[in-house]
Amino acid sequence: MHTLSKLAATLVAGALLTLPVIAAEKAAAAPAKAGTVATVNGTAISQSLFDAFYAEQKAQGMPDSAELRNAVKEELVRRELLTQEAKKAGVDKNPGISAQMELARQAVLIRAFIQDYVKKHPISDAQLKSEYDAMKAKLGGTEYKSRHILVETEDQAKTIIDNLKKGAKFDELAKQSKDPGSKENGGDLGWSAAGSYVPPFAEALTKLSKGKYTETPVKTDFGWHVILLEDSRPLEAPAFEAIKPQLAQRANQQLVEKMIIDLRTKAKVQ
Repeated sequence: MHTLSKLAATLVAGALLTLPVIAAEKAAAAPAKAGTVATVNGTAISQSLFDAFYAEQKAQGMPDSAELRNAVKEELVRRELLTQEAKKAGVDKNPGISAQMELARQAVLIRAFIQDYVKKHPISDAQLKSEYDAMKAKLGGTEYKSRHILVETEDQAKTIIDNLKKGAKFDELAKQSKDPGSKENGGDLGWSAAGSYVPPFAEALTKLSKGKYTETPVKTDFGWHVILLEDSRPLEAPAFEAIKPQLAQRANQQLVEKMIIDLRTKAKVQ
């Protein structure tokens, strides 16, 4: 039904960059200090490792202080001790653990690469404005308050329509809907623009008059719908500046996805 949920997932689902990666980049951007912070059973803890971990803690809101530096140093010492014991126990020789370590290494490299790629391929305000205008055009100038009942077959939808014509309550019939997100609320979908729905649903919705339901079942990839239009009103789209960050994130994700597809197309995979 909703395509808006997919759009929202694209806009907000998972930032390209995590705080640890940002922190690591900041640490890497600064000149690395020579020397070591501590030596644990003969193994050195490098200043660069300390700087990266320290920057990570600051990025998470920890204040710059001597206490934080001491705490970071102690944590790195403990980690090194535990790492040494793990190696003594042969944990690193376990194939499953080795695979997890390789996946973690890949994840760090991939995130750092993507962060650098996005920085080198900035999205212009003109591109974002064009995307914004296209989104507004798709959504249209009206939003609708609707309900629906989703069932498996056309015959089931026809039975629901027959019951509505006999005076049955829409919200009661909605309890048999297979849409878990709306069935307990009488099939309520709230206020949404027609462009938020898949085309067959949107087309049927916009043809309805207030208070009317579809007298012919509506087929989508989700199943068969009976749709009720409760009300409509002019759509007030959010201002460009208000959703610019989400538009930028979406554009960056599309940029990265295109790069990955190009790499996959050119790659020799046997």
